[in-house]
Amino acid sequence: MEIAYYGGEFIDINSKVIPIQERGHQFGDGIYEVIRVYNGKLFLVDEHLHRLEKSAEAIFLSLPLSLDELKSLMTEGLSKSQLKEAEVYIQITRGIAPRTHYFPEVPSQLSMTIKAARAIDPTKHKNGISVLLLEDERWKNCFIKSLNLLPNVLAKQKAISSGNDEAIFIKDGLITEGSSSNLFVVKDGILYTAPATNKILHGITRSAVLQLAAKRDIDIKEVEFDVEFLLQADEAFITSTSVEVQPIAKIDQHSLPTPWPITMHLQEDYKKLYIQS
Repeated sequence: MEIAYYGGEFIDINSKVIPIQERGHQFGDGIYEVIRVYNGKLFLVDEHLHRLEKSAEAIFLSLPLSLDELKSLMTEGLSKSQLKEAEVYIQITRGIAPRTHYFPEVPSQLSMTIKAARAIDPTKHKNGISVLLLEDERWKNCFIKSLNLLPNVLAKQKAISSGNDEAIFIKDGLITEGSSSNLFVVKDGILYTAPATNKILHGITRSAVLQLAAKRDIDIKEVEFDVEFLLQADEAFITSTSVEVQPIAKIDQHSLPTPWPITMHLQEDYKKLYIQS
């Protein structure tokens, strides 16, 4: 069953529990992580929790529990849910207090949901997706996994409304990432992706794929590149916790060549990684 956690206890996922003066609700003043569960096991959980800690430090937020305590709480929740294929969503906000822009002296608040994993469309994994290029209108600190996702939401909706699957951001003429994913390009056997700066989210799946590529002795370049370079790619794909490794077939109605051997190898390597974990 799908369950939630708030106020120090496990509750029904449909319970009405968020106070009106919760700063996450009023300001988006908080951070989050989504951890995938395969066959009852939290996947890359330490990496996710370390990123959560870095996000908290970046916004001067104190975590209510240690990383080990958070992991134990997730494990307990999984056991209660009895879900084998799941997504664990953790959210931490600055707390509950009368609405002021400055930080209140109140404890941070933790909420969590454990739900069945969203199914990945196997045809998109095999045949690829289409993406829409959009101007990146987000703030400057995209490495923080913040609750403030309105630009991402708007970009995703523009992509879906125009018959695409994802939006790819352009900032100052250079490609950054997707609205909810990181982007990779293959050209002449070399794997390219934007460097892990403040302009992109330092994706956990992104990092895992870079390690898998290194094991295959694929040349890797973490460099900035422009739209023309993207359109001339031999292969391109996105990565995220929810879609894993997903090939791109079309960019703004421009079709990429086939087949996609490196993408498919990395897709399979990633699958083996979580199966063996």
